[in-house]
Amino acid sequence: MNSVTETIKTESIQSFQSTIGKMEKGLAQMKEKGANTTLIEKRLHAMRIGLAVLENVWYRQSHSYGQEALTKARDVLRGLIPSLEKAYANSKTGSPQRTLLERRLKSLELAIQAMDEY
Repeated sequence: MNSVTETIKTESIQSFQSTIGKMEKGLAQMKEKGANTTLIEKRLHAMRIGLAVLENVWYRQSHSYGQEALTKARDVLRGLIPSLEKAYANSKTGSPQRTLLERRLKSLELAIQAMDEY
């Protein structure tokens, strides 16, 4: 985790922040429609924990998540990777979508690695 460049760190943090923002908007829309929000709430919580862990490892910002929360979040984040890899494989080379997916995958992998080291 110490050999990660500042660029990768910045892109990973921004990727998490962007994803969290999009998920929060989606959650609000789902609540308005009365849809079941359990899955997105679980994923959103895992993303927040992933962001907190990366900020802790790289910038020494504290977080209040215990080992159980970290383990659950790690499992949820791992579960997101296959669908992102599939979307990445189907995206066009050089497209903004592909770049976004590449950064999202990298940030998830780094967060999972950081959680494994806890």
